[in-house]
Amino acid sequence: MSDKPHQNLAIIGHVDHGKSTLVGRLLFETGSVPEHVIEQHREEAEEKGKGGFEFAYVMDNLAEERERGVTIDIAHQEFDTDEYYFTIVDCPGHRDFVKNMITGASQADNAVLVVAADDGVAPQTREHVFLARTLGINELIIAVNKMDVVDYSEDTYNEVKEEVQQLLKQVRFRSDDATYIPISAFEGDNIAERSDNTDWYDGEILLEALNSLPETEPPTDAPLRLPIQDVYTISGIGTVPVGRIETGTLNPGNNVSFQPSDVGGEVKTVEMHHEEVDSAGPGDNVGFNVRGVGKDDIRRGDVCGPADDPPSVAETFKAQIVVMQHPSVITAGYTPVFHAHTAQVACTIEAIDQKLDPASGEVAEENPDFIKSGDAAVVTVRPQKPLSIEPSGEIPELGSFAVRDMGQTIAAGKVLEVNER
Repeated sequence: MSDKPHQNLAIIGHVDHGKSTLVGRLLFETGSVPEHVIEQHREEAEEKGKGGFEFAYVMDNLAEERERGVTIDIAHQEFDTDEYYFTIVDCPGHRDFVKNMITGASQADNAVLVVAADDGVAPQTREHVFLARTLGINELIIAVNKMDVVDYSEDTYNEVKEEVQQLLKQVRFRSDDATYIPISAFEGDNIAERSDNTDWYDGEILLEALNSLPETEPPTDAPLRLPIQDVYTISGIGTVPVGRIETGTLNPGNNVSFQPSDVGGEVKTVEMHHEEVDSAGPGDNVGFNVRGVGKDDIRRGDVCGPADDPPSVAETFKAQIVVMQHPSVITAGYTPVFHAHTAQVACTIEAIDQKLDPASGEVAEENPDFIKSGDAAVVTVRPQKPLSIEPSGEIPELGSFAVRDMGQTIAAGKVLEVNER
């Protein structure tokens, strides 16, 4: 572990715009992946007729992914800059992986949006920006990638930049704060060193922009909330739930409760990066062992919190949502799947309480009959099975969700109030 402040960084953007190559390049340039490993990947990439994929291979080290040439799971990788210790949450760009993007982006403090210079804003660029905004990512660095493909044309770069600015305005991202950088992840332009190919650009290069990100204030004073990603059985230790601490701290000796499974006990040990630690806090990925809690007692989607202030479990909740895309209209009774932290639960929209003006947030209509793509609304939601979720005003880290149906993200939103069961 590094003694520098920690940041979780999401790499978002459309499939094929070069996210994995950029991540591989960042790890290589910061010395997190040694030269010989890249060489090895280069040989392998050439054997498979995919020369040039060596940096992407660093990330996509699952054999299946190599064969398909796409990024599937959220791989966590670490690298250091002068100012920060970063964990990369590599957010997949493929359509069927948007839900990973949701659980992934909600784990990120800041994001790099990769947009290919030769392609511009693509459907998923839109979706990812929208989700990043809804899930509370504050700072966006826009990497206009593949500049080598467009001969480092300043005009093309400006066109793409203009297109992205329009998109950010549409979703009301504070677009003035965004940093735009022309890069080539493949050639290494403007990543760790300033490129002669873009002598017209005088802004920060990527590593400088990452260094100048604002430091995040860890929510340590909030109660412990730790969504469970997986539950393992490890010989000699027993049952080990694994997850990322969103708020609060976790220490051996704490009495904890898992909701909605409603089991609990005393924390025996806490591990990070295969080492036992005395305490872990927000942003830390931990494995821990709880006395008396077995593998079948808890599951992915549970949230661990203090026994005397357990995570809330919703009978119903009120939420503000924005509909991104739906082939027809959404009416009361619609039951899609809600993805909140690590949970996926079918939920019924019981009532559409208000339609909002998406630009101002003011109420446009009370109790409308339906909402459609582009609409913002306040809705009452009833989970079909127990779901632990928190009002975003109290614990924002556990107050956002995405709504999926028919293999796509229909809407995203945040919880306004929880009616506990």
